[in-house]
Amino acid sequence: MKFVNLTAVAAICTAIALPVSAQDRDGWPNSMTIGTGSQGGTYFTYGSGFGAMISEELDLNAGVEITGGPVQNVTLVETGEHQMGFVTLGPADEARRGESPLMPGVPHENVRALFPMYQTPLQAAVLAGSDIKSFKDMAGQRVGVGPAGGTSATYWTRFFENAKGFDGVNISNAGGSDTAGQLKDGLIDAFVYAAGLPTGAYAQLAVENDVRFISMDPDTLAEMTKIVPAMAPFTIPANTYEDQPEDLQTVSLWNFAIAHQDMPESLAYEITALAMSNPDRMVQNHAAAKETLAENVLKNQVIPFHPGAVRWFEENGYEIPENLK
Repeated sequence: MKFVNLTAVAAICTAIALPVSAQDRDGWPNSMTIGTGSQGGTYFTYGSGFGAMISEELDLNAGVEITGGPVQNVTLVETGEHQMGFVTLGPADEARRGESPLMPGVPHENVRALFPMYQTPLQAAVLAGSDIKSFKDMAGQRVGVGPAGGTSATYWTRFFENAKGFDGVNISNAGGSDTAGQLKDGLIDAFVYAAGLPTGAYAQLAVENDVRFISMDPDTLAEMTKIVPAMAPFTIPANTYEDQPEDLQTVSLWNFAIAHQDMPESLAYEITALAMSNPDRMVQNHAAAKETLAENVLKNQVIPFHPGAVRWFEENGYEIPENLK
């Protein structure tokens, strides 16, 4: 894991919120760490921008840490090593039920949701000269699935291990940018991933190389949703990337920001307010933040919300069900 200090970056942010009073800051830490993901993925870019906003507007030194992604982030928040992190709802729900591969049998009961982020679609690409034209063609091939412990590696590996007709897939783990480089260098045959749109690693790959993006056929879609019921159908719009003239059919999971239950209520409130009240600034952090909207709050039906987040949403007209408080 790599820690990135965002105090200097925060200087570029413009004023967004009124200063928080000293009384309201009671119990706040002097600094905080946000668990993100690998470089080349959406979490890192989104988190770097939002951490800078926290540093500037809340006068709190916020840094991001490069991690393996949601599976690791939920455990780092659960144990208190990180004060905040980003997760997809599938791994977060499994961890709450004690099914985390990092802490098997230990229910993650200290994790609380803050605000909705965006959807993470599953994506796939090969070099244009590849014989791989569909997912079925990946049988027996070397496939990069992203960093171990991330959403991508968790669910793509589960798919390849359980779906029919995918015998002999050789799984490779690395960060998004590194996996794109491996595809370019011929070390793997396909690059499958999970990240918000547009994903930096794919965007750069498509600019530098002739690439073919793979769409899920109805059988693959049905197989994926059977293996991972939390997935929902999703369309990647045409021209999201170069070399992608048509819509791509796939599946997705929602992402939410989380915090430890012991985060001071006033801090959770201010962080939630910062994200929810500044949509234009959030989109500057990453285009995927166009879905970082209060109206998406109930896309989460599995993680209880932090009381500070509940207070902000209910003050702004969004009722949080009792079972999620």
